[in-house]
Amino acid sequence: MSEFWLVSAPGDKTCQQTWENLNAETSRASLSTNFKFHIPDLKVGTLDVLVGLSDELAKLDTFVEVVVKKVAHYMAEVLEDTRDRVQENLLANGLDLVTYVTRYQWDMAKYPIKQSLKNISDIISKQVAQIDNDLKARASVYNNLKGSLQSLERKNTGSLLTRSLADVVKKEHFILDSEYLVTLLIVIPKASYSDWEKSYETLSDMVVPRSSKKIFEDQEAGLFTVTLFHRAVDDFKHNARQLRFMVRDFLYNEEELRADKDAKSRLASDKKKQFGPLVRWLKVNFSEAFIAWMHIKALRVFVESVLRYGLPVNFQAMLLQPNRKSVKRLREVLHSLYRHLDSSAAAIIDPSMDIPGLNLSQQEYHPYVFYKLDLNLLEHK
Repeated sequence: MSEFWLVSAPGDKTCQQTWENLNAETSRASLSTNFKFHIPDLKVGTLDVLVGLSDELAKLDTFVEVVVKKVAHYMAEVLEDTRDRVQENLLANGLDLVTYVTRYQWDMAKYPIKQSLKNISDIISKQVAQIDNDLKARASVYNNLKGSLQSLERKNTGSLLTRSLADVVKKEHFILDSEYLVTLLIVIPKASYSDWEKSYETLSDMVVPRSSKKIFEDQEAGLFTVTLFHRAVDDFKHNARQLRFMVRDFLYNEEELRADKDAKSRLASDKKKQFGPLVRWLKVNFSEAFIAWMHIKALRVFVESVLRYGLPVNFQAMLLQPNRKSVKRLREVLHSLYRHLDSSAAAIIDPSMDIPGLNLSQQEYHPYVFYKLDLNLLEHK
């Protein structure tokens, strides 16, 4: 399972004993795989600060999770590839996410524990807000480039009546700079090729005999040339339309065609140049945002544990990876282990129950500190 439970319970005689009791109870039926979750000795501060910080951290947790998922989803969009390739790039400190969270260690260099809890929270908030702003700016530039290129590519792959002909026509297909003659382009459905060959010379006066050549075809139609006198063009177009031969309005202009080709090449080149640096930025900043998110989780566990269990600080934080088939049983075991911590939670409360006056829709309540961590970052809820 990619779901983890962050649980904190007060130290019995020692924190180690709390850890051993949990392990003993959950290992009997292989309910979960457990890891110690290391939180350093942080500065506690005043009760007022802790209460205020509890609400702030809940909001910050949600915001950072949104940014982490945004970066992950944009990585998938940019890579335009298989999920496996995306997952290879979603690393934290060079480790896959499961390994990182199960070996989690507080980063003293990024978030010095001599700072107050509020300062650490502010550092993370500013850092992740910057990542979010940078992501918006970079995504906007890259998406505009990608959109322009896709638009040009669509022009090169659409119907022969509308698509760009820069890669199709050549100078030798046309009679140019003639006072009397002009070359037209006609789109003929594949089923009508033989009708065209039989009839095009008679669609008006002054059509040059045997002047029609097929120069390109797609799955539905072919593009043919025909040469005739200027003065016969209107009559020819009218009669061709009656037989569903569509004359394409086209004037051969070498400079315009070259500009079309150059624009596509330039956009493709620009996209290629930006791709590598963008993926590197996404990898680095996904890692930064995810690490920040885990530190927010640690702060929340610390603050909530001090608020619930009091001073001196004495609790054991633990990370549980539930066995998929044993989630309900694991919840029951945790409840029996820790229900004595809160007499008001004497019964297991099902968060899906609608109890008047009790709002559990946002968060489950348990007698122990509990936070869920879902590493399925690419799933759309």
